[in-house]
Amino acid sequence: MSLPEPGEHGGDARLVASSLGLDPGSVLDLSVSLNPFAPDLAPVVGRHLATTLGRYPDRLDLERARAGLAAVLSVDPARVLVTNGGAEAIALVAAELERGWVEEPEFSLYARHLAALEGSAPRFRSDPHNPSGRLAAHDERAEVWDEAFYPLSTGRWSAPGRHRSSVVLGSLTKVLACPGLRVGYVVVPPDDGAALGRPGLMARLERRQPAWSVSPLALACLPELLELADVTDWAPRIAAARRDLVSVLRAHGYEPSPSDANFVLVPGAAGLRSDLAGEGVVVRDCASFGLPDQVRIAVPDEGGLERLDRALSTRADGHPVGSTR
Repeated sequence: MSLPEPGEHGGDARLVASSLGLDPGSVLDLSVSLNPFAPDLAPVVGRHLATTLGRYPDRLDLERARAGLAAVLSVDPARVLVTNGGAEAIALVAAELERGWVEEPEFSLYARHLAALEGSAPRFRSDPHNPSGRLAAHDERAEVWDEAFYPLSTGRWSAPGRHRSSVVLGSLTKVLACPGLRVGYVVVPPDDGAALGRPGLMARLERRQPAWSVSPLALACLPELLELADVTDWAPRIAAARRDLVSVLRAHGYEPSPSDANFVLVPGAAGLRSDLAGEGVVVRDCASFGLPDQVRIAVPDEGGLERLDRALSTRADGHPVGSTR
């Protein structure tokens, strides 16, 4: 059986497992960059499942979730819109602004949802940058910042003062390793979009968002999830684990690019996705970023790193993985 083509956003573990006849639960998916030290959220989800499954989300759910996010972000709850994951946050803001600027390589959803790309339009910027993993310089400017990976890179929920002048997008997907719950957010600046030519931006986004967009289960869980989130502890642990990952990759002949995130970009790695898939390890092919000879590898926990090390040590087509062919 042949390996499926890489997905545009990673997360290919189940497809790879199916194509290779592997148990999906046995595959180590390093193509998605989730927090390797996130707590088990199943008990929280289980407590709220029975009380939310049979109803629509209501205003009380939304107000509690919004207040919880506002507290960790240190902003007025009226400036926070809770969304169905970071993807909806991006789609709503891009559709409302219509025009934007993206400096490639960059996360593809910005350009996908913008009606037009113009150099003078509001800039969309991920921080840390996706796929390089580098944090933005202090003097770098953008009108829309995506901070999906920021808490895991810095131990802070948001860059100091950023939401006073820019739209900030975020997601709990990466921070709490819960892509199935779909929780994201938009923080609008105090001028409510006036500087962007969209006065009343929050109301505009609320009208554009589909009704009942965020599930009552996700909204009900959110306050407890935020109580479990310890980004000040996780960020240094991830930094240490990233150093270990870099050491393993260097030992196998690769030289990862410098990164501040919970992932590293690896140049000169064409074919590595295919080589590792047979060992049940999936990494992110970066062709969708315009980087066909590079892969992005999520920082794993200790057990995952040991497994990656073993996979890199195996032979593919008679050659050690990572060797010149």
